[in-house]
Amino acid sequence: MSPKNRKIGKSQIDEEEKIIFNLNKKQRSRAYTLLFFVIVLILFIVNNSSDDKKPGPLPPNYKQENSDLLKLSDLKGKVVLIDFWATWCAPCREGIPDLVALKNEFKNNDFEIIGISVDALTRNGETDADVPQFIKNFKINYPIVRGDESAIYSFGGIKSIPTTFLINKSGKVVAKYETLVAKETLTENINKILTNNYDSSNVNLSPHFALPIIKQE
Repeated sequence: MSPKNRKIGKSQIDEEEKIIFNLNKKQRSRAYTLLFFVIVLILFIVNNSSDDKKPGPLPPNYKQENSDLLKLSDLKGKVVLIDFWATWCAPCREGIPDLVALKNEFKNNDFEIIGISVDALTRNGETDADVPQFIKNFKINYPIVRGDESAIYSFGGIKSIPTTFLINKSGKVVAKYETLVAKETLTENINKILTNNYDSSNVNLSPHFALPIIKQE
């Protein structure tokens, strides 16, 4: 019997269908595998294409625990002096002894000072590791926190350091100094704010932050 006249039995048809099915199954498996890797690749690209700047890793001697966050909102009801500074900034270093003195002078009042270090955000973070020893050397007696970009944004941005803010008991900024300010000026204005005698007519900023406290070594 010639091949073209040969009849194909049912068992042969079933076998061929089985082969075709198995081939399709392998093709589907390969397609699913390829699709999985494509999805993983897309997720990787999306997660690594953000333009947001994130602070670098903490230096080895930077001590931080989850509970060591200072929230500005926790100080509502107090007059707060906020000082943006860095260890490499000469005017900042010049003004720190005055802040230490102010902390002692107003220790029995509803007053607090917070120093926000921007070392991690400047000069590629090279001086960030120096902050704990700096706190010890200058005998700083008020909290120092590690600043980030969101904190700077919350205060409307800063153009230079030192930049100092005075915040009233309601959590509103009432004064801003974009240079080293005399201790006498700060003392006078702090007293006015404490006694509600400071002109707050232009107040329009209510900053907020929750930043890690930097501990001295």
